[in-house]
Amino acid sequence: MNEYEIVRIVSLVGFLILALSALAAHRLNFGKAVRMGLIWIAIFFAVALLFSIVGPAA
Repeated sequence: MNEYEIVRIVSLVGFLILALSALAAHRLNFGKAVRMGLIWIAIFFAVALLFSIVGPAA
């Protein structure tokens, strides 16, 4: 493990803390947060599937 991996781990933990504090600030319960996350994942995969069907633009 080099110094770049340690910085990466620390930054990921920091991002996780920021995301959890944002959820707490908006007073979302865990079930609603999971549902919203799954919706975003579904949107991402739908757009990725659409681009894979359409193919390259050039």
